Order: sequence, then C-alpha cells, then structure tokens
Amino acid sequence: MRNDLEHSSKVVGVKQVRRALANGTAQRLYLARDADPHLTQALEEQAGHQGVETVWADSMRELGRACGIAVGAAAAAEL
Repeated sequence: MRNDLEHSSKVVGVKQVRRALANGTAQRLYLARDADPHLTQALEEQAGHQGVETVWADSMRELGRACGIAVGAAAAAEL
C-alpha cells in the first residue's frame, strides 16, 4: 500500500471510483480484500479492461487509513 495515497489526487468509495473509471480519469485502482466481492469484482473487471493497475489492500480499515479518512473504504482510485 502506497504511503503517499493520502496526499495524492484521489476519489474514495465505490460510486466515486466507478465514475472515475467510466470517465477515464482513474490511473490506479485500490481495493480492500475484505470488502464485499459483489462491489469490488465489477470495479476490478472494469479496471482490467481499461488497463488500470489494481492494488489490493489487506483491509477496508487499512485502505481508509491510507486515504486519510477515519473510516474504512472498499475502493479508492488515484487520479
């Protein structure tokens, strides 16, 4: 997990990430391993089709912390 994700231009949350992938602004996708696969699988597939790298965090808590938020996050995208 990249330490500087907190200071990067990013979006956090499934809906925001879906939007960033759809409009082509996502450069790297971050997904939490303990998030609901129903949510993350579609994002991973979409990123793969677009050639966007996917990075897996061990937990939603870890991903949220890396993004600089106080709650867990299932998905985030670096823009």
